[in-house]
Parts: sequence; C-alpha cells; structure tokens
Amino acid sequence: MMVSEDEPLKETAGEPTESISEDGQVSQRKGSTESIVEMANDAEESESTLEEASEEWMRSIAERTSQALQAQMPFVSEENELIYQEALTASSPQSSLEVSSGKSEETEKSGEKDKVIEESEGQGPQDAPELAHQISDDSSDTSRKSSIRVFENGNIPYEETEEQVEEEEPSSSKEPTRQDSLVFFSREDGLFREKTQEEKIYPLNLAWCYGWNSSLPIYNMRDENQRIVLYACSHTAVLFDAFKNSQHHLQGHSNVITCICVSENRRWIATADKGPQCLVIVWDGFSGIPVHTIFDSCPDGNGIKAMAMTKDAKFLVTIDDATFQKVCIWRWTVDTETPACSITLEPDMGVQEYIIFNPGNHTELVSNSKSRLLYYEWDEANDILQLSMPVLTEKTFNKIVGKFSQSVFHFAARQILTATTEGKLVVWDLHPPPRSYTSLEVLRIKACKLVHLQKDAFTVLTSVDRYFVTGDVRGHIRFYDSKLALVNWYSQFKLSPIVMLSFSKDPLFPVGDKSNFPSDCTLPGNPFIVRNFIIGTSDARVYHLTTDGTKLEEVLIDPKDAIHAIACHPYKPLIAVGSVCGMLKMWNYRKKMYVVSRIFEDGLGIQSLTFNPEGFLLGAGFTEGTVYIMDAVSLKNEAPEPFKYSRGNVTLISFSHDSQFLATADVNFTVAVYKLMEKNGEKVWEYLARLHSHHKKIQSLLFGIQQDNNDPRLLSLGKDRLLIEYDLLNSTKDHLEVLDIHRTDQEAIPKCMVWYPPLTRESFLLICNSVYKVKLFNSTTKMCRKTLIGPTYGSAIERVLVLPEKATNDPQKRYLAFINKDKVGLQILPVDGNPHKTAAIICHPDGVSNVTLSYDGTYVFTAGGDDHTVLQWEINLEALEAAVHLGGKDLNPFYGLLDGGREGEFYKELEDYFYYSQLRSQGIDTMETRKVSTNIPLSELPFIMRAIGFYPSEEQIDDMLNEIKFSEYVDTGKLVDSINLPDFVKVYVNHRPPFGQTMNDIRNAFKVLGYLNKDGEMAIRREDFLELLLTKGEHMTEEELSDCFSTLFGLNPEGWKSEPATLAYKGSSICLEEELPEEITAEIFTADILGLPIPEDI
Repeated sequence: MMVSEDEPLKETAGEPTESISEDGQVSQRKGSTESIVEMANDAEESESTLEEASEEWMRSIAERTSQALQAQMPFVSEENELIYQEALTASSPQSSLEVSSGKSEETEKSGEKDKVIEESEGQGPQDAPELAHQISDDSSDTSRKSSIRVFENGNIPYEETEEQVEEEEPSSSKEPTRQDSLVFFSREDGLFREKTQEEKIYPLNLAWCYGWNSSLPIYNMRDENQRIVLYACSHTAVLFDAFKNSQHHLQGHSNVITCICVSENRRWIATADKGPQCLVIVWDGFSGIPVHTIFDSCPDGNGIKAMAMTKDAKFLVTIDDATFQKVCIWRWTVDTETPACSITLEPDMGVQEYIIFNPGNHTELVSNSKSRLLYYEWDEANDILQLSMPVLTEKTFNKIVGKFSQSVFHFAARQILTATTEGKLVVWDLHPPPRSYTSLEVLRIKACKLVHLQKDAFTVLTSVDRYFVTGDVRGHIRFYDSKLALVNWYSQFKLSPIVMLSFSKDPLFPVGDKSNFPSDCTLPGNPFIVRNFIIGTSDARVYHLTTDGTKLEEVLIDPKDAIHAIACHPYKPLIAVGSVCGMLKMWNYRKKMYVVSRIFEDGLGIQSLTFNPEGFLLGAGFTEGTVYIMDAVSLKNEAPEPFKYSRGNVTLISFSHDSQFLATADVNFTVAVYKLMEKNGEKVWEYLARLHSHHKKIQSLLFGIQQDNNDPRLLSLGKDRLLIEYDLLNSTKDHLEVLDIHRTDQEAIPKCMVWYPPLTRESFLLICNSVYKVKLFNSTTKMCRKTLIGPTYGSAIERVLVLPEKATNDPQKRYLAFINKDKVGLQILPVDGNPHKTAAIICHPDGVSNVTLSYDGTYVFTAGGDDHTVLQWEINLEALEAAVHLGGKDLNPFYGLLDGGREGEFYKELEDYFYYSQLRSQGIDTMETRKVSTNIPLSELPFIMRAIGFYPSEEQIDDMLNEIKFSEYVDTGKLVDSINLPDFVKVYVNHRPPFGQTMNDIRNAFKVLGYLNKDGEMAIRREDFLELLLTKGEHMTEEELSDCFSTLFGLNPEGWKSEPATLAYKGSSICLEEELPEEITAEIFTADILGLPIPEDI
C-alpha cells in the first residue's frame, strides 16, 4: 500500500499497516504492536483491550526512562529509542524540535481525539506530511539509535512482543511520577528554582557567575514574562533570568567554552569547548539536562571554532580549530559517535570562523573566514558534503572589499549576503537551484554585486521577520528589506561595537492604540514592528531593546578585560571585584546584587585588592604601580593623592591586623610599606619605605602578630626560595629593616604561605611548593618541622587560605581552601598526607588568578583572569567529611598510596628492609642476644629510604630526622630517637616525590647544564660533569665520588660497607677518565652510569 504525503496514514489495532523505509522498500507490520502514535479513537479501543496486560510493562518502561535520563546513559531498548525519537521530531508551530507539556487525561479525550499530530503553522492535521511515528529520513534507519526520548502527553506507547512484556513485568510496579520524566515534564518556568540541600552533594557547588565571555554570542531565550539570556562564563553556560535575578548553570565542560548556539524555538542549546577531551553537548533548555554528548568531535583537542543548528534543530554542524579544519554534520538526535558527513578544508581556504544552515533548506550551508566564503551542499541520501569556494578579489569589482565578518542566506532569493569591515555587503548568486543538476555538474556560486551601505565596519549580520539586520563598530543597528533598502535604524544609544544581536523567538503584534512602535523610513511611514532583541557589545555589556516604545534597558554590565583582583569584606556579605580595564565593582554576594562601582581613568588597571580588618578601608594596587586607599563604602579616595612608589604592576597588597600598616609587592621584586601617622591632629597615610628584597617574583606577602606582644610582623616569600621577615618597629623613613632571611627549599619553588591555625601548641607557617609538598615551619625559628604530601590535582597549589572559625562550631576542626592552575579545592586540617582529606573541582580551565573567602566561610570565590569571570562556590563541609570516612581510618589511606597496597610486593619488601635494619644496627655478626623491637634507630632511616628506591638529599634527610626528633618536644620536652613501621610508612609517603623521577626530568636537567652536540643531543663534557658533582649543590668529596662510581661500575667487593662498623675497605683506585665517556648524554647517564632501563616509549 502506497502512502500519500498529503494524506495521513490511518491505522487500526487489528489491521496490518505498511511503512516506507529509507531505501524505498515497503514492509508490513502489525498495527497493534508496532504503531508508535495512533489516532485518538483507535488508542481508546486499544487501551480497553490491552490495559491489564501492559500496565506493569508501561510502568517499568517509565521508570527505566527516568533512570536513563538522570544517568545520561543510552536506553537499552531499541523500541523505546524509536518512541523517544518520534516525540522529539514531531511537528511544531516552528517546525522544530518541540516537546509539548504533559496534559491531563480529560484534556486529551475532549480536545485531541481527532488529531494525529499537532497542527503546524497554517497547516491542519489533514495536511500533515507524515505521521509522528514516521521519523524523518535521517533517523528512519533502524541501525541508528535515538539518544534522547520524550513521550507525547505523558503516554507511553508500547510495541513489544508478549515475551518481552512478560520479561519486563517483574521489574517494577512503581507508579511513574511527574518528576521521573525530567525532560518531558519540564516547563519553561520551572528551571529557576533553589537547589535543595540534598542536591548539593559536592564539597563545592557553583552558586553564581560574575562576568561573561563577550567574544561569544549571547542569546535571547525568553522575552515575555521572563527575560532570560544565555551566555558563556568560562567553562559553564549560564541561563540568567533578569527579572528574578536568578541563574541556572549548565555544567559539563572541562575546558573553556568556545562555541554556543541554540535552536530557533530556544528549546535546545549546544555548547562546545577547546582543549583535552573536548566535548560538544546538547542541552534541554527547559530542564537544563544534557541530552546528547559528542565525545570524539576533535580527537586532537583542537576544539570547535564555529557551530550552528538547523531550523528544525535535528542537525548540528561544527568546524574544528585545527590547521586542516574539518566540517562535520551531526545527527545528534540519534545515538551515534560519528558524523553523518564531513569534509576537510585546506589551509589556503582561510580559518573558517562562522557557519550557518540555510533556514529554508537544511542541506545548504555557508561559512566564511576573514577573506574566503565557502558554500556547502549536503547530499543527504549518500551522506556526502560538497564544497564550492567562489573567488573574490579587489579586482573582481575594482573596489576594496574588506574583511568578512558574517554571512546569511537571502530569505527571498537564491543568494547569500556577506558583511565586510568596509561597510559593504557582498551578494553571492547561487546557481543552479538545489537538486536541479546532475552529479556531473559543478556547484556554482559567484559574487554578483558589492553593495556599499555605510562607511563603518559591519560586525554582525543576521535576519529576522524578513529583514536583514546589521550591527557595526559604532554601535548602530540597521534594518534592511529584501532589496537592501533601509527600513529603520537605532543610532541614538551610543553603544560600543556590536558583537551580537539576538531576537525574541515570538513575533510582536500591535495592540490597538496602546502600541508605540516607531515609524519606518519609507514614504508611508508605517509602524516599524519587529521583535524585541538583546544587544551584546564589545565592552561586555548586554542590553534589552523593547521595540514597542524603543526602550533600552541594561541587562549585564561586566568587565571587558582580565580579572585578577578580588577581596571579601571582613564582616559583611560584600565582594570587591577589580578588572584590568579599570572597573571596580562591589557586589552583595548573598542577594546577588550590584552595590557600588567606580571606573578609573584609562591606563589604571586594577591588579590587587584588600580590605582592612575593620572593613572601613579598601586598598587597591594597579598595573602601572599606583596604590589607592579608598573608603570601603563610597570607594572615594581616603588619601588626598594616590601613592606612586612602585615602578611596575602591584601584584600583592595587605593590611596589618591593627590597620596601622599597608604593604605591597610589585613585579620588580620590591616590598613597599605605608604607615598610618598622625599629622596636624589628623591620621593620614604616608609612605614609609621600600626594599628590593628578592631577586625573583614575590609569591606571598603576609602580616602576622608577634607572640609576646601585639606588634605586627611582616613576611615575604619569593620565587628565589627566600623567606624574609622585616623589622617594622625599627624601620624608618626610606629604610626598611630586615629581621632575618631563611631558605625554604633546596630545589622546589615555594608557591604560597599562610598562618597555620592554632591546632597545636606550636605556631607554624604553612608553605606550599612546586613539587606538591606542604611544609610547616616554626614561626619563630623558621625550622622545617614537617613535610607532607599536598593535593595532587594536576598542578601544584598556587594559593591557600584558612577558612574562618565561623565555618564550624568546633575550634579543633579547621579547613583550608586552595587553588592550583585550574582548580579550586578544600583540605581538612590537620594536614597529614591523607589524600581523602582533599577535594577539588575545575573552576577556570585557562587558569585561576586569585581566590578569596567569605567572612563566614560559606563561600569561596575564584577569579579567572583572562576569562573575565569570577565564580562563587558554596562550601559543603559535610560532603568533604563524608569522603574522609569512605577513605578509611588509621593507615589505610596511606597503604593505598603504596604500589600494590598493604598486600603488595612493595610493602613486603619495605617490611623486610625495616626489620633487617634492626639486625644491621645491632651488628650482623654479633653473638649477643638480639633485642626484638618494633622500632629502629633514626640513624637507619636514610638507608631504608635508599634501599626502597627513594634517594633523598642531605637536606631532606635532616628535615626527616628533625620532623621525628622534635615531634613530641613541645608536649613532653623530650627528643625522639627511634621510629616504628607505621610512622615510617607515613614519613616515606609524605617525603618521596609524588610522581617519581622520569626520563624527562633527567633530560630537562641536561638542557640546563649541557650543550647541543653534533648529533643534536644535549650533552655534558666529562670534565664539566665531574666538576659539577664536586662543586655544586650538595657537593661531594673526591673520596665519596670515587666510592660512588666504584659501586655503580661494580668494582667494590660483595658486601662492602654492609655494616657501619666495618669500613676498613677504602674503595678502589678508580680512573674516572677511563670509565666515563668523554661526552655524557641523558641516555648514557641513565643507562650506562646508573644502570637504569630507559622506557621504550620515551
């Protein structure tokens, strides 16, 4: 039986029906078991006969549907996938993917009995081209599986065999609830709701995003009772309701979002990123649920450069950012990991930055770079993408064309329009019409006209309501008709360059005499009626224009440049955010409301901010070296004139605890101090002194309090590994006195420091370094008292803060907040190396520049630097504590850090060495009675460390011995001279390199110390190699050098130096010139000298 496209197919429960597959074959199937959407009257008859047999099966399907959606996993049943696909591709007033909301049973029976599918615009049910279950050609292939499903009107059709029904019946008897079908039952007004405490299951939960990426589009999602805009903020897409002042975050990317697009009906949102394991994610805009993820769009991590959706939202096109760009079209509504078709572009075609589908024909696409336009036609039947690249030079029209910005398809002709930076439109003719040529013909597209519309450069070109719309660098917006005649314009708002225009999804209609639309510029002067729209500008501002009355309203005003400076008020819910563009804004982070702002003159970029402890003053350091002290409420200058004593960027700024001193550090390694002095009966801030105290970048600047009095202390920590304390009381005008200088590390680079909370009787400074270690230094003697392994989340800790006591009621339970290169995390104190005491989450994939804490420890804020954003994270300490309990108690977490755990070979070998060292310390050949103990002398510690493969330096050995020796001194006054096995395991785990030494580490050392030989390898001459060992670092004596090489080359007798007491043998008289090659490379050093294997993949 043939099926007419103009007549709906009728099915009954008892008659066989036919369907036409994609290859044109006709197949029969039983209507009672195979139909997906039936006529309403037939559905009632079917319900009466099969209701009892299938009720349990329907419930089980509903439950599994909900579970799969929530878990973002593919459905296991192919029939269910087809059902979901049918509902997803059903016709809608916009001919796009639309999912109707659930309706009551009474509504269905009274008003929907005679309808097969919803009416489309201007088309009744009798004109519907096909049933909803007859899926479009792109998805009718049974080998393709739908990746998202929605059941029409809440009814779950069924088409399984009796055997399948019997299998499914026992699975569940639970009645499906409205909350189970998250995508189907979602509504436009249900997205913005407060998260319950049960939903905040992570230690850090994103609460608010400040700022947005103004280089990406911003979309007008809803424009009636809600004013919702969509934009990208770092690696998160944000749906912002301006009326409710509420945000919903689409979180799923681990890299910064580079592309974003939406369907015409604003239901579906697609986002893409750039970086390792880059993703393309399609979201449901009503529920915020990710419905499809493309994992392999860019295997090399080049990311997506441009992206677009078809008008019906069934297809997605992406262009990656590789040297040889790849254009891919995706059938995202089916479960597939490969594109439907793709084509690779040559580099001489230019970097394609913009692409769109033809709204009237999804098989046509156009993209453009700055100088080239590409036209594509998709042969959907054969999944082939054909490409045409027309030639256009200045000689084509003997006029300057300019660089391309954006392109659109003409809505009334077979043409494409491209806007240029010269204020011109290039008109391209398409010939022949689609599908009117044979495969032997060549697609033809030709530049037929160059229309000069204005002098200013076009930045945006789009179309709406049969108008072409342009935005330019002067902030003007113009509307043209199909013949490019000017109809209306908006030039009175004095905006910055336009980067995005996004119109409401719903057209406007005049309402009697109440409408106040402007007149167009035609002779009749008719009302110019166009949809409301969102305007995005290059200075990160977003406006909403209500065309009825020409009312412009601000939606977002955020910094347009990098944000490095953030600071929280010490007792109010206020955060100050400073940008390099000179904008300083104060926010109430509880109410999410802007409070006050100040914009500094050009050239004054804010680099650092701090409040004084009383909260009355706000100090700011600027990029050109200026220091401002302002009133924290009005942001007016507290000092008559700003200070200008730094010659470069002021990177750090801090007040003392009594607000009597202000200290700054700049990029020239200089520390400057300002003091509050009394002058003429008034207290004024004056410059005290500055000192070039470091020879590398200053990492931290910290005020403290003297232990024996209330005087302030000032310390600085530099990349030069120096910890310097200054004598503020004895410093005079232009002379900053230094109290003491200590070196914190031998090889590692210190990253940051903070005062350790008073959990013990001893006062500590906590310092984090570049090799993932956390060190505790006695705040008075500066002795390293403990070394511990810190969080290892891909990079070392960059900055650390202690949560205030208000965050917990127990003074003995304290926590740290930290940032590394791209993450923010929490750490439970005291630090002991337990990896389960930490948790972290990606916050700014391109780098975190700063972090601050709310006064009550409820929120942590991170600044993203060049991504122009600040993220507010809500802290959930209960979730962090739960992770510790799951990780085990006592030594279990530490055993997990050993190769093979406690039952592995490594631990057994370590245990053998530990007990062998007892024998060794008592003498191997002694005949006296052995003393059995669980401890070994501290003198044996270095030997066991080396025996199990960890070779600490002499300074590291001293740190280990001091850590154990003084571990009980504060409490008991006694020194410890032995260690047991559990404590040894902890010391080993905390002191060893977290990732071991690699071949790359050795090669990097040779790059620093060596030269490039004739073979292109980095090498060190034999004489230089020996001189380095004898003179640099922890240099060796000639005897020690001879002994080491004798052992490495196997020249010592067996058992030599096995016991400390027997050292009669002095080593062989080795000739190093004969044993060592004249030129030593990294490979020779590793394999021939140390005798270690070189991995094959290096």
